[in-house]
Amino acid sequence: MISKRRLSKSEENESRTEDASKARKLPPSKKTKRSHVHTEVEENDSVFVELLKASGIILKTGESQNQLVVDQIMFQKKLFQTLRKHPSYPQILEEFVSGLESYIEDQDCFRNCLLSCARLQDEEASMGTPYCKSLIKLLLGIDTLQPAIIKLLFEKLPEFLFENRNSDGISMPRLIINQLKWLDRVVDSKDLTTKIMQLISIAPVPLQHDFITSLPEVLGDSQHAAVGKELSDLLGEKTSLTVPILDVLSSLQLDLKLLSKVRQLVMGKLSAVKLEDLPVIIKFILHATTATDAVQVISELREQLDLQHCVLPSQLQASQSKLKSKGRTSSPGHQEGSAQDCVLLLFDVIKSAVRYEKTTAEAWIKAIENITSASDHKIFDMVMLLIIYGTSPQTKKSVERVLRNKLRSGSIQEQLLKNTFCTHALVLKDVCPSVLSLAQSLLRSREQGVNSFGSLLYKHAFTTFDAYHQQQVVAALVTHVCSGNHAEVDAALDVLLELAALNLAAVRLNAVFVKGILDYLDNLSPPQIRKLFQILSTLALGKDQEAGSHIQDDMHLVIRKQLSSTVLRYKLIGVIGAVTMAGVMASGRGSSRRADLSHEECEEVSSLLQLVHSCSEQSPQASALYYDEFANVIQGGHLAPNTLEWAGQAILNNFQEAFVVDLCAIPEGDGLFPVKALYGLEQYNSQDGIAINLLPMLFSQDFAEDRGRAASPESGPKLVSPLCLASHFRLLRLCVERQHGGKLEEIDGLLDCPLCLTDLDPGEKLASMSAKEQSFMCSLIFLTLNWFREVVNAFCQQTSPEMKGKVLTRLKHIIELQEILEKYLAVIPDYVPPLANFDLDTFDAAPHTSTAVPTKFRAAGKKRGTKRKADGSKTSLADTLSKEDTLECDPTPSDKSQQEKEFTKKEEEKTPVSLQNYQAFFRELDIEVFSILHCGLVTKFILDTEMHTEATEVVQLGPPELLFLLDDLSQKLGEVLTPAAKRTPFFKSKGNWNIGFSHLHQRSAQDIAHYIVRLMPPMCSHLENVHNYFQCLVGENEGVADGPGTKGQEHQIMSACYQRLLQIIYGLFAWSGFFQPENHNLLHSALEVLASRLKQGDHDQPLEDLLSQSFHYLFNFRHSVPSLQCALHLIRLLMVIAMKSTVLAQNKEKIASLAKQFLCREWPNGARGKGATFSDQLHALLCIYLEHTDSVLKAVEEIAGVGVPELINAPKNAASSTFPTLTRQTFVIFFRVLLEELEKTVKGLQAGTAADPPQVHEEKLLYWNLAVRDFSILLNLIKVFDSRPVLHACLKYGHLFVEAFLKQCMPLLDFSFRKHREDVLSLLETFQLDTRLLHHLCGHSKIHQDMSLTKHVPVLKKTLELLVYRVEAMLILNNCREAFWLGNLKNRDLQGEEILSQNTQESTADESEGDTASQASKSRAKEEEAEAASDEGKEQESDESEDESD
Repeated sequence: MISKRRLSKSEENESRTEDASKARKLPPSKKTKRSHVHTEVEENDSVFVELLKASGIILKTGESQNQLVVDQIMFQKKLFQTLRKHPSYPQILEEFVSGLESYIEDQDCFRNCLLSCARLQDEEASMGTPYCKSLIKLLLGIDTLQPAIIKLLFEKLPEFLFENRNSDGISMPRLIINQLKWLDRVVDSKDLTTKIMQLISIAPVPLQHDFITSLPEVLGDSQHAAVGKELSDLLGEKTSLTVPILDVLSSLQLDLKLLSKVRQLVMGKLSAVKLEDLPVIIKFILHATTATDAVQVISELREQLDLQHCVLPSQLQASQSKLKSKGRTSSPGHQEGSAQDCVLLLFDVIKSAVRYEKTTAEAWIKAIENITSASDHKIFDMVMLLIIYGTSPQTKKSVERVLRNKLRSGSIQEQLLKNTFCTHALVLKDVCPSVLSLAQSLLRSREQGVNSFGSLLYKHAFTTFDAYHQQQVVAALVTHVCSGNHAEVDAALDVLLELAALNLAAVRLNAVFVKGILDYLDNLSPPQIRKLFQILSTLALGKDQEAGSHIQDDMHLVIRKQLSSTVLRYKLIGVIGAVTMAGVMASGRGSSRRADLSHEECEEVSSLLQLVHSCSEQSPQASALYYDEFANVIQGGHLAPNTLEWAGQAILNNFQEAFVVDLCAIPEGDGLFPVKALYGLEQYNSQDGIAINLLPMLFSQDFAEDRGRAASPESGPKLVSPLCLASHFRLLRLCVERQHGGKLEEIDGLLDCPLCLTDLDPGEKLASMSAKEQSFMCSLIFLTLNWFREVVNAFCQQTSPEMKGKVLTRLKHIIELQEILEKYLAVIPDYVPPLANFDLDTFDAAPHTSTAVPTKFRAAGKKRGTKRKADGSKTSLADTLSKEDTLECDPTPSDKSQQEKEFTKKEEEKTPVSLQNYQAFFRELDIEVFSILHCGLVTKFILDTEMHTEATEVVQLGPPELLFLLDDLSQKLGEVLTPAAKRTPFFKSKGNWNIGFSHLHQRSAQDIAHYIVRLMPPMCSHLENVHNYFQCLVGENEGVADGPGTKGQEHQIMSACYQRLLQIIYGLFAWSGFFQPENHNLLHSALEVLASRLKQGDHDQPLEDLLSQSFHYLFNFRHSVPSLQCALHLIRLLMVIAMKSTVLAQNKEKIASLAKQFLCREWPNGARGKGATFSDQLHALLCIYLEHTDSVLKAVEEIAGVGVPELINAPKNAASSTFPTLTRQTFVIFFRVLLEELEKTVKGLQAGTAADPPQVHEEKLLYWNLAVRDFSILLNLIKVFDSRPVLHACLKYGHLFVEAFLKQCMPLLDFSFRKHREDVLSLLETFQLDTRLLHHLCGHSKIHQDMSLTKHVPVLKKTLELLVYRVEAMLILNNCREAFWLGNLKNRDLQGEEILSQNTQESTADESEGDTASQASKSRAKEEEAEAASDEGKEQESDESEDESD
């Protein structure tokens, strides 16, 4: 059968020429039929003419077409019969061909014979198709004439090889070759092949192209191999024929070896190939690739193919302009357009290959996956991943996996993606949906690097593609924003914000999509709402404001509606939106920064801020949020100087009026709470100085109702709530700081001024205080703490020693107040503190210890004769929602006697309170606060009234203050650098994920990492000090773990500091951002700090040297770690450092040795085996030891064979002497980890093949002997330790071990049985006992009917059954089938007692125990093997029905 293929360009041209000739000749012929004018019939008495006329063809002369009177098939049949029945047959054939030869001597006649015939008009009407073959083609369809006519044609053809085309544009050689195409039957295909190949060898190059590309249509399948061989030889001789030859070879059915040979030849010339020839060559290479060598071929192909330099920069610009104009006709030059078209055609060929050949797509992915170096990745690789992702649906997951892995390792960088979009924009435009689909998948990742890459895909797609695809990008990003996943929403909003900055006009065209997000504000967190309004404000207020006026109008409507809402949540959203919009206005409306705003713009900003202030006056939460949001705008430097000056004066005046009183005007207060000026840092005269009026403000609102407020709530001026104190002060200090270049001299009096408080330490009065008084005192302490925290935030960066000393003193005050607060909270666990963070998420926050939220008594009252309305500062969650949502429900008073009973009960329990549960109710510490860690000894000068030094005081950062700072820093690192990988469920509310970290999340992870690196020197100093402390303590106690100094509070604080320091350093080095190229210098800087602590060296040391020195520095701390938790943090830190090094073996050995030291160490304070935390830490440490040790089997044998027997022989509460961490409480941890690691180890051992050397077989057999022995030791421990967790681990990992034995060991035994018979028998004999014990364990689980155990029984028994049949198969393979004997094994429990069941009672007479059977067969070694099989066989037979029931 003739192979079909697409016509080449030359053939298409010829076809068009022939059709044109027909169209040109057809009308005259028709006209001739009608009028019989210019009709010249060939008048010849030759046999050739007569026979044709008799058969139905009339020959014409001149330019007229030969006329076909009958149907083509009828003509061929009639002529064949006429020739066959002619009296002079077969001589008539020679006469006929001679006549044809004579006739075609005339070139016009020859041309007419090669062109299609014409039909008579009536005949044409009766036929379905008007097309007729040429006379020559009709004659070639007659078998008796075909050989002679083919010979005639090939004799005639050389006459025209070197002639130009005729005047009518017809090429005679092409026309002759066309007669040979698609013949129904070739009589002598071999002869035809020989003739055409000879013709190709002598023809000029242009005709060679045409003749070669015609081969698939001319030749039969039987000649493909011969032609392929000749063409491959011709390919080596003439490189100019590469394209047509490869095009033909792709269409022929050839041997794979020949294709491989040609492919290798072509691959060698690939670098020198012209761009326009690449599509055909790549098509052939991919066609000639098999599944076995696909990866290798494609790897070579991508190395030699570099399309980055195929398109010049000018061509890139042309392609960009063409893309934007949605057309490709605007190319500046023909060469540039053709080059781009060739690239597009090339990728079309590749698309076709990966779409229809799954092996090609998978091989391409594998080839890219095998690239390790970032510099080896090409633009071509990136394009291919995007094409495969969109073209081959079944490989999408593979592409995502490869991309994620490469992004984690930093192999694919942003510049590569940027260059990809710049170079191949037109190619990627065709796969835009798949690009957006991939970006959508990556953006949903929780990993920072993967998420960022998804953002970059969206950004480059938007900036590269046209308006239609830009709309798709914006729509996709809006879909992400409305998804409800926090990481996804944040990333999508960041991309939209960046796009608005890059191409404001393009994003404005799609503003309707962005405005649609306003309908989903309830699902967004405050930072996300902030970003959304920033995007909309940028679109509304950016360049060309008229274009964004409709957006601005919509924003004003939404903001005013939300600010006027009585629902607190919407009011808070309005505050965030209004302040964000004002910030964009005040920064120069999103354009380039200007020195000052115009008067009109300043008025617009001030009016919007005054609107927010007036709408939030009635709500302390809204007011406080307004102050916080305004402070964020100022901190970002987004206010013009004149706006800042206007705001600063108003803020200062409002703060002084609301919160500051003179010392001489302090009220005396109530008898219950006498007012005192406390916590002042300077000695003031009674007439001088100021104080923060805290207690009177809080008292006036909390106890106003009890005092009998006479005035109505509406009367009198508004009383500012103490809730706003910290927020208002933050706004004030940032405004002053921005105005005065970071100096705070104007407000430094607030650092040392006292507060109007009462005695906070309850002492013995705590028991006599009412619940309301206790709550009041708690609220007062919370507000005081938050004031101090904001004061520390404000003044922590001041450089004067006086300021530093005061800041350290405030830190001490915070520690003191926290200790007092814990006393109060211990007796009122249901207390809900006043809010300190006013984001929307705060409503979902409540102390973890609270089981119920009591209703607070709230009232408004008078303060010092002035009528003010107090709008409850100390509100609970229930109060906030009920009041602001306009739900009117009266608070129900609590029963005092019931409270007293609860108080007594709580007092008796004395449960400790953790302030960590109240973290959401403390003001956030800024990251700059940790600059205090740089402080050593600070000399504070005490001045007299004349500003002379009266005395000096030395202040230093003590352990409690250090621990306070380290705790907060550790939480911040865990939030930013090492976020939790757990994804938030879709239906779960946002919760309090961001409470207490709102300021932190406004900074990038890179900024935080930079700041932590700057803190590394002081943290190393503190780490060394703590290390020295514990070294001295160990020396004093002479190495005793539970020495006299190990149980005091100082020891606990120092231990906690040690742990936090290690945890922070670990969190820094474990940050995934270090894999990104832009952060490599930061990693280098961090390692330089550690290395310099060991020895001072050059600043340009290689990374490997820095890693080695850092590892050594941290390794030196191993002797002083005071707890197992510190030990775990230290060893994890060493692992992180070691993972970044190329010298893995040496570091791995050190880590294993250190882990073993920690396991063999007795930890102090009686912490062994107590608590879930200790168990988790011990589990992690043991896993680290077994993962890093050289021989897992030896380690398992040492612990199970040495440590456990010591534990068994030790007293009840004692531990193993070799492994003190191994106790009866921790045995289950050791047992589970040992079994898990043993199974993991044998599972990773390759089974090997029979072709491996004998030495390899012996080593693997020995390895399995050791593994089975360890498994046996562990399994027999269940006879001593038979608790449920131990049995559960045994069933779970026992099944996995047997399964690994089946897959990994049995193939080894198949070809080792003959050579190592005794070793194999010994191995199976040992494993027989283990499987018998597993069988007993299954019976024990069923007897006790423990569901947690019995669920593992069916799968274990199925695996044991497979083992029986697998052993039988091995015996058959080794010609020992007669040695296999199947017996029955009785069901027994762990103590060996028989378990009687209905099956066993009925078959007692027929059963024999496996041991007896094995003894009877011990006389023959083959039947020892059978014993192993027989015992397992019984497992299945005796309990088959039970397996099914399970």
